[in-house]
Amino acid sequence: MESQSRQIPVHDTLQNPQETPTSKFPTTIVHKVRENLIFRSKWAELNGAMGDLGTYIPIVLALTLSTDLNLGTTLIFTGIYNIITGAIYGVPMPVQPMKSIAAVAISNSAEFGIPEIMAAGICTGGILLVLGVTGLMQLVYRLIPLSVVRGIQLSQGLSFAMTAVKYIRKVQNFSKSKSGENRHWLGLDGLVLAIACCSFIIVVNGAGEENNERETNSCNLDVEERSKRRRLKKIIASLPSAFMVFLLGVVLAFIRKPKVANSIKLGPSSIELVKISKHAWKEGFIKGTIPQLPLSILNSVIAVCKLSSDLFPGKDFSATSVSVTVGVMNLVGCWFGAMPCCHGAGGLAGQYKFGGRSGGCVALLGAAKAILGLLIGSSLVMILDQFPVGVLGVLLLFAGVELAMTSRDMNTKEESFVMLICTAVSLVGSSAALGFVCGMAVHVLLKLRNWRKDQLRIWMHGST
Repeated sequence: MESQSRQIPVHDTLQNPQETPTSKFPTTIVHKVRENLIFRSKWAELNGAMGDLGTYIPIVLALTLSTDLNLGTTLIFTGIYNIITGAIYGVPMPVQPMKSIAAVAISNSAEFGIPEIMAAGICTGGILLVLGVTGLMQLVYRLIPLSVVRGIQLSQGLSFAMTAVKYIRKVQNFSKSKSGENRHWLGLDGLVLAIACCSFIIVVNGAGEENNERETNSCNLDVEERSKRRRLKKIIASLPSAFMVFLLGVVLAFIRKPKVANSIKLGPSSIELVKISKHAWKEGFIKGTIPQLPLSILNSVIAVCKLSSDLFPGKDFSATSVSVTVGVMNLVGCWFGAMPCCHGAGGLAGQYKFGGRSGGCVALLGAAKAILGLLIGSSLVMILDQFPVGVLGVLLLFAGVELAMTSRDMNTKEESFVMLICTAVSLVGSSAALGFVCGMAVHVLLKLRNWRKDQLRIWMHGST
């Protein structure tokens, strides 16, 4: 009786409109979004936001210079994508260019222009949306073994790292997607600058975060000395290294060409609906969508889901939701000339490497993109064109290495064998799809071999 008297009657709770089930639902969503966007550490999240720029800036700059991509529109839409994905997922989920489509456009800009690029993005997004809504993407996610996924991640990470070294060593012509002569040692975009930036990031960030960090010979130090060392390490680790390096690059861009400030025009670029002809749909699908689709499925969805569960335990995202967000992004933005986008394991690894831990990290980056797109639009390309490419290479290098390091959790020689076969074929064949097929084939053959050995063992044991 006493317990019953303490219970609150149902009609009393319903009398308060703020506590009804229908009113709790939007409140719960708002609370979840707010929680996803909260910074874990202000400087670390700001630093993490720079982790994906080594991939984003070169591709966007190359597309703008070679195909007249509307940079202002791309910045606005990708900024909005960043904010929404940060609010939905609560981790630094990146928004990256679709690399295969970009590569086709840059290498064949005369025949593969803006209509074809947008058609390829819309077709790719539509297929990913269908795969997500029907649940087929989640089925694919469950069937692919971890060793094959790690092979794709390792190959993508090494590919990023090798591209980064090329950016650092060679002078780049992004409009033609070609490398030129060796970079000079001195100068505002020289090898010395790149090496200095690389060394600075290593000193600040080290090899990454480890749970079992131990101080060397800490038992031989007194309490005061250990306290001083801890404070010094904390101060060094709190420095936003990637942000400082990027800020240095912006300053150097204005120093390299002071007149660039005069070319900046205030106001957003005009956003127009892209007219896509039947020929553009055909070319976009054949030359853009077909080579891009395997990469989007493997790296933008499957690998991203696996990596997010590794880096953020407890935040396991379904392949369905990630596939749907990629699809919706392109079905909306590409009609207005925004660059085809996807998520990417490399961007997630890079942002995590530099301290990104929440959705607020990418939301901050998205807000900066949207503001720049609204304030100066496509005239930003003048600044990016003068940005030291060696500095971008340094940021891309650490993003690639961090992604490649996720493959260190292979526990058996058999898993490592499958992973390395997949990696080797992906790198040499320049195709993640080809590497995936070979990796899956080797995985199946090894399973059949083990099954036959088990059957033979059982038969021999029964005969005796």
